[in-house]
Amino acid sequence: MKFVPHNYQKYAIDFIKDHKTAALLLDMGLGKTVTTLTAIKDLMHDDFTIQRVLIIAPLRVTQSTWPTEIQKWDHLKDLSYSVVLGTPSQRMAALQNNANIYLINRENLDWLINKSGFTFDFDMVVIDELSSFKNFKAKRFTSFMKVRHKVDRIVGLTGTPSSNGLMDLFAEFKVLDMGERLGYYISRYRDKYFLPDKRNGMQIYSWKPREDAEQEIYNKISDITISMKSVDFLDMPELVMNEVPVDMGLKEKQKYDEFKADLVLQLKEAAIDAANAAVLSNKLLQMANGAIYDEFNVSHHIHDQKLDALEDLIEGTNGKPILIAYWFQHDLERIKERFNVRQIKTSQDIIDWNEGSIPIAVIHRASAGHGLNLQAGGSTLVWFGLTWSLELYQQTNARLWRQGQSDTVVIHHIIAKDTIDEDVMLALKRKDKTQSCLIDAVKARLEGSK
Repeated sequence: MKFVPHNYQKYAIDFIKDHKTAALLLDMGLGKTVTTLTAIKDLMHDDFTIQRVLIIAPLRVTQSTWPTEIQKWDHLKDLSYSVVLGTPSQRMAALQNNANIYLINRENLDWLINKSGFTFDFDMVVIDELSSFKNFKAKRFTSFMKVRHKVDRIVGLTGTPSSNGLMDLFAEFKVLDMGERLGYYISRYRDKYFLPDKRNGMQIYSWKPREDAEQEIYNKISDITISMKSVDFLDMPELVMNEVPVDMGLKEKQKYDEFKADLVLQLKEAAIDAANAAVLSNKLLQMANGAIYDEFNVSHHIHDQKLDALEDLIEGTNGKPILIAYWFQHDLERIKERFNVRQIKTSQDIIDWNEGSIPIAVIHRASAGHGLNLQAGGSTLVWFGLTWSLELYQQTNARLWRQGQSDTVVIHHIIAKDTIDEDVMLALKRKDKTQSCLIDAVKARLEGSK
């Protein structure tokens, strides 16, 4: 297939070629993969400035998305690649292949650098989903920083740079510029741009940006960063967000409130103990959805209000396909008991959905992320249970709301009233605002590129 780049893609290609360190905050659907590959091809075969490229990506994207894009476009046919997956011996064999591009999933990065014995001699690295490097304590981060100085060119790609706030940016940009812009130490970054927020004595649990800190941070990174939103450059379908409130019922709400207050709830003979805030949050989300696990991983029924609301939504689609995002296994089990659904797990499931042969599909939100196109099979998504992760939330929504979608996309959120569901929904909105500010601050405004 012949690649005819849009103006915004030409801009991004040139930006990668002109900047040895580049952060591309590209919204889903803007073609970041072919854009990056085109820049690699030009640098390798026209400018002769690079020879070996390592691309670090999520597993599914490593396995299929990047290879598919290389094979798809005529101008990339001379790029050879090797997929570094499988057993250690299979990975070593892939590394020993003579190729231009080596593709590895981020979970195997530590193995490559610290355990494989392979000489890290890549002169360019691409990190697909830079946001997965937001934790400066994570193995993938610390391992890569050992070899970062060997890399002449680096590109970070993501659509969700600050899914949990501006604190995420420290590690992400340190991976790119080795601390040149936001500093080398997280403590100095915090002291310069943040103030203590929630604390217990000397123990600080969260930080809030200082006045004008956001703009200062944006200014620091703007020279190596471009950002683009799909709505600015693509003919995106109309998007309708809908919240569907449900009441848990008096007895169920009383149990919920007691559990929230006391951390212990007696359900029949099973004692469920929420030992800390994180576990408590998880348990409350389960209860809001309609069931809860005990310490033996046995689920206990709480209510069916969300299932009833889901039934109303299904009936309201009048036979149109509907996609349901769930998190807990007991959500899936109860949905399957009530409705005739099919789980999206395999490549064949994806094909059947996109061909319109699955009326009601369910998908685990953690598997609905990068590299999954479902826009051909339907335009209605229901969040049966919410997620704190803005990245997972946006990536799941983008499976339907993307270029190529022919209908108005409707995203329903079933929310149990006066529960943690409302807190999560508010948090997602607040995080989105923070991220939107970042994206707008460094957004490439290209006249006539839409």
